Amino acid sequence: MTAQIGHRNQLIDNKSVTPTPDRQRSASVEARCVDKGIAMQKTAEVISKIRQIVNRTLGRSSRERQSLRNWLEVVLLASGLALVGLYGAARVEGYLSAQAGLKAFPSEDSPAVSPPLPPMESRAFAEQGTEASKNEQGHAIIRKLLPERSAPLGVLEIPNIHLRVPLLDGTDALTLNHGVGRIAGTARPGEAGNIGIAGHRDRFFRPLKNIQAGHSIVLKTPAGVDTYVVDRFQVVSPRDVSVLRAKAKPSLTLVTCYPFYFIGNAPKRFVVTAYLTKHAAAGSTTSSPRLSTQPTNPTQEDQ
Repeated sequence: MTAQIGHRNQLIDNKSVTPTPDRQRSASVEARCVDKGIAMQKTAEVISKIRQIVNRTLGRSSRERQSLRNWLEVVLLASGLALVGLYGAARVEGYLSAQAGLKAFPSEDSPAVSPPLPPMESRAFAEQGTEASKNEQGHAIIRKLLPERSAPLGVLEIPNIHLRVPLLDGTDALTLNHGVGRIAGTARPGEAGNIGIAGHRDRFFRPLKNIQAGHSIVLKTPAGVDTYVVDRFQVVSPRDVSVLRAKAKPSLTLVTCYPFYFIGNAPKRFVVTAYLTKHAAAGSTTSSPRLSTQPTNPTQEDQ
């Protein structure tokens, strides 16, 4: 009897020890929960350390944060002043270069046309020990301050709007900072065809906003003085290059961006068309008149 009871208890103990599938799944779930709990605890510890570091950095002292802001303000202010200085220097350099170019040609009161200055490397800027006039000395000083450049092609004058500017060859940024430029592919001064001239709307060609049909445009070159009369002005798309095509008669086309006071890249082009009416050869006291068309349709806008 006693042996039977012991055998039964042993069976019961063996059954209790043997794992069942349900118990295995339960144990696996419990193990995963424990692992997740440990991972969450470690993550919380890492986040806590990061917060401590951030708080320690930000709360180290308000004096350090203020010092950083002051340093940043100084850097930004210095950068702004440097940009303003560069802009001002470019303006001054462009003005001095334009004045030097104008000195290569006579003023309105001078009857003759003098040839343009040769390249700077072949000129003597100032002669020490000579009795040069004040104008010549001033010219030499201005030329010393300017970089080497080619001689201007001529001088463009529009008396009605008080415009007088040297005409250079090309339309790159440096050239248009020193004057107005002949557009590549168009006629050169003295040649038959259409002379295309470009200029910045916020620089030398700003007075074109006051141009009117019938105004005279004078182009002085070493070959003589050509007088054109404005026939019309119009606003066109930048892609419209038909305005630069050769006309039936010798002509002059002025091009600048439009609107004149637009902030950013202007979307249109302001174009002035003028025809040759008179030519006076250099050193000549007489001029040969040329027929010109009457101003027709002076204001057109091509949308």
